[in-house]
Amino acid sequence: MARRMVLAMLFVVLGGAAVAKTHHDMFDVPCKTLWPAVKDTLRNSGKYGIIGIDNEEMTASYNIGGYMGGKRTNSLVLNSKGNQCELQVQTSYSGLVHNDEGDLKDRIEQSLKKLQNTGASTQPAGASASASANAEGGTAPSASDGKSSDPAARTPKQ
Repeated sequence: MARRMVLAMLFVVLGGAAVAKTHHDMFDVPCKTLWPAVKDTLRNSGKYGIIGIDNEEMTASYNIGGYMGGKRTNSLVLNSKGNQCELQVQTSYSGLVHNDEGDLKDRIEQSLKKLQNTGASTQPAGASASASANAEGGTAPSASDGKSSDPAARTPKQ
């Protein structure tokens, strides 16, 4: 009887850790600011194998782990909550040995600090140069001075 009770308790404790779970974390930045940090983490940390990234939906699926710990597939999505961003991570395993969601969150926070310290722009790729320059107190090159980065906007001087 006691043996069965110990075995049942062991299954409850260890079995609960092996079940897929969705984790929710809030960041005090907009999702458009957090998304570059998420992509930087997945691409450059050396810890993840990217299965797919959708920039428009701000979702990603990736592998983590390897030989000893086993390869696990996780996914994430960013959800806007006003000026905050919710990171939802669905892990296929977290337990005594692995903390996939916690490790990812820590790496994203490090990447976010790095990007904010280097002044990496959070503007979309098509944002105007004048908006960026005006934010920095400078002036943007105009099409009429012949220094525009857009070849179609350059006009020869007369």
